[in-house]
Amino acid sequence: MQVIDSLQLAAAWFRLLTPGEQARVQKDLTVQQVPAGTIIERKGQMAQAWIGVLAGLVKVSVGNAEGKMASLTGVPAGGWFGEGSLLKHEARKYDVVALRDSVIARLPAATFESLLDSSIPFNRYLLQLLNERVAQFIGKAENDRLLDADARVARCLAELFNPMLYPGMGLRLSITQEEVGYLARVSRQRANRALCNLERAGLLKVEYRGVRVLDLEGLKGYETAQRK
Repeated sequence: MQVIDSLQLAAAWFRLLTPGEQARVQKDLTVQQVPAGTIIERKGQMAQAWIGVLAGLVKVSVGNAEGKMASLTGVPAGGWFGEGSLLKHEARKYDVVALRDSVIARLPAATFESLLDSSIPFNRYLLQLLNERVAQFIGKAENDRLLDADARVARCLAELFNPMLYPGMGLRLSITQEEVGYLARVSRQRANRALCNLERAGLLKVEYRGVRVLDLEGLKGYETAQRK
């Protein structure tokens, strides 16, 4: 698939640009195929590009000197992230690792800043993106402290179908039970049990190396529904 086709499918912001701006993005963008397990960005590296996932799935995480890791979020195809570090001209505060074979796009900082200077639609898109990002992380903090494992898995999956953050996802996500566990911060076995419970509740269908969502609103409100 040509880069232009990938951008049309996996970059909602690209369609908002003028032909001239689109041409510059195409010229400046770099695309890289990475195998599962590849470290795409390291904590402490200066941010030099806006990062997009054209295909695959990546994990944004943090760790400490003792080897403890915490997943912040997952980013499926269609997601773009890292704009905060670019806007503040600072080093990354997290690691980014490919959970599966992925196609990664990088838009250089200079091009990103040029779009900020010239495109009102791009600025509006970015404001909406940042607002969704804040809401996502506030919700994740709440989930980690208040929800049981089943509800955490439900909310984790629901996050990956956010149409603003990850447009064009449809209702099926290629993801393994191990990957669900990584993102929801539970063991693979516990993720398996949670998926079975959610499937029995009619919210999703577990398929080979994937999950098909049957009731997205039900996933979002799973914990609340269980208490009624």
